[in-house]
Amino acid sequence: MGENMSKRLKLVTGSEAEMEERSFINPFSDWEQSLPVSSDPAEHSGGNEPFDADGKISEAFQKKVQSKIKDLLQQMEEGLKTADPHDFSTYTGWTGIALLYLQLYRASQEACHLQRALDYVKRTLRNLNGRRVTFLCGDAGPLAVAAVVHHHLQNQDESQECLTKLLQLQRSVLSPDSDVPDELLYGRAGFLYALLYVNREIGPDAVDQDTISKVVSVILESGKNLSKEEKKAERCPLLYEWHKKQYVGAAHGLAGIYYMLMQPGAQVHQDVLNELIRPSVDYVRHKKFRSGNYPSSLSNESDRLVHWCHGAPGVLHMLIMAHKVFGEEKYLREAVDCGDLIWQRGLLRKGYGLCHGSAGNGYAFLSLFHATQDKKHLYRACKFAEWCLDYGTHGCRIPDRPYSLFEGMAGAIHYLSDVIRPEASRFPAFEL
Repeated sequence: MGENMSKRLKLVTGSEAEMEERSFINPFSDWEQSLPVSSDPAEHSGGNEPFDADGKISEAFQKKVQSKIKDLLQQMEEGLKTADPHDFSTYTGWTGIALLYLQLYRASQEACHLQRALDYVKRTLRNLNGRRVTFLCGDAGPLAVAAVVHHHLQNQDESQECLTKLLQLQRSVLSPDSDVPDELLYGRAGFLYALLYVNREIGPDAVDQDTISKVVSVILESGKNLSKEEKKAERCPLLYEWHKKQYVGAAHGLAGIYYMLMQPGAQVHQDVLNELIRPSVDYVRHKKFRSGNYPSSLSNESDRLVHWCHGAPGVLHMLIMAHKVFGEEKYLREAVDCGDLIWQRGLLRKGYGLCHGSAGNGYAFLSLFHATQDKKHLYRACKFAEWCLDYGTHGCRIPDRPYSLFEGMAGAIHYLSDVIRPEASRFPAFEL
């Protein structure tokens, strides 16, 4: 370590050093509200680039992003030749790649992308093992995505067959004796997402409301039971844990579960939303650190992680949904505060992926843009995309599955394709 560097490290507090260890210092200028948008590209070097004179994302930026998508896709396809042939998951396996191609098809309507999605879907269906039930890590993801791909190809029999198999998974989800947890990655909320996803993509009757209501009821009962056990029923009527820890974030924790329960497609009764979910959301809100970040679990006092899976980037989505459902400004205000924190600490040394990388954090800005229509959030989303345009040059850690949707390159490609169509953007396998 150089002498100057060691001097500087002595000057910063332990927590600041920790932050620098986990994220890069954001090199971008922030959005300047009063800055006029220039039509002269030469004047854009220090301004609110990449917006054009009409305040839209410039054509030059769109072209740059599309060119990078093409380049990264080629790298990804090459890299996937050595990927685990048996990993069928959405999280790190073939279903995630199929989902990326579905996204590219949605953006371009090019039949070749739909065909690639089908190729990967066929690979996933040969590997299902029945051990897990979720969209991200279990059989529900491959079956749901396959149903949607076949639906687009008008293969209705194949689509229906996948839906039938998807619905058969509900047995272990609903069984009171099963050891299925409630969270998103491995639990009931992840199965609920799969049902809501096919209804959104295929049509509102692809899965009957009765099945959805049963899954919702089991999640609610489980949350009420743990809350009573822990004597928190008044403060937090719905409490959940995973591996004996009460996690807060989107992947394993309360924020992800509440977010799914508040989805319009879940059709949770307004009384239940008001009496059980709203106070539980408020309980999480009050766990916020002074920095604007959130702990990884209720017992954790350490302000370290700014990821979609743990920390403000996942909690932000819960707050935006609470604002939609309950109409109170405080939820949106606090989501905007999360955005400010992500802008400062969200360019992660862990990489560019969705779960714990810069692309996943960038989706927070796109969601804020949807909720507020404030250009500042779209600008910030574009800057995080610019970071991803320099993929691999920052010295980030290389993930175990470097080409996958949730850990690696496929996730960054998905994000880049959404940034240039921000109105239709959705965090994959999470936002509906």
